[in-house]
Amino acid sequence: MIMNYSADINGITVNAAYSDTTVNEVFIPLLKHLAQLHHEKQRRILVMLAAPPTTGKSTLVSFLEHLARSVIPEKRLQAVGMDGFHLRQSYLLTHTVEIDGKRVSMSSIKGAPITFDLDALTRKIREVTEGNSCRWPHYDRQLHDPVDDAITIDADIVLIEGNYLLLDADGWRDLSRYADYTISLTADEEMLRSRLIRRKMKTGMTREDAERFVESSDMRNVRLCLDKTMKADLDLSI
Repeated sequence: MIMNYSADINGITVNAAYSDTTVNEVFIPLLKHLAQLHHEKQRRILVMLAAPPTTGKSTLVSFLEHLARSVIPEKRLQAVGMDGFHLRQSYLLTHTVEIDGKRVSMSSIKGAPITFDLDALTRKIREVTEGNSCRWPHYDRQLHDPVDDAITIDADIVLIEGNYLLLDADGWRDLSRYADYTISLTADEEMLRSRLIRRKMKTGMTREDAERFVESSDMRNVRLCLDKTMKADLDLSI
């Protein structure tokens, strides 16, 4: 049997399907474990889920938030993303970085670790762990920019998703010390490449242009996530 799920993810309607086996043997035990952690620690629990682009991580954490309402109704789970910590488009368009010996616009590599405000992300994660109600930014795909303080975080269990939350690199690797539980979601590299190409073609790109862009930009991020993600408490694959 398949459980279908539809959600608004950053202004885009996304449809997903999860098997009964996955729901019953992976997701429900995970949610019950997080509820038990909250009970034991008697404070807010912070969970981090790291995954490469196009693995469906945003949809997955939205589904877990939805499922938690019936599986652990005594606890409130809230899912948010790290995309709200993208540097603003105005900054990316006016700054360059060296890639393979060439200076390129930061906007052309948007999504790479350097295009996020790591300091701001770290400060906000620290604030979340303090347990008080706090604000969190949201990424607007229509504006192509973050919207500050768009979300109020006030849940028992906060689940943050992002590409680089478990990245084994200076600065980034420090984030996981704030987490009570970590999850890594991986997938086959070629499958992700195909998904990225299809996503770019939906924006109006020709296949040739989409393939060129994905290989020069997005696949760098995919390989970085696949090769440099630290060990998590739970490893999942699609």
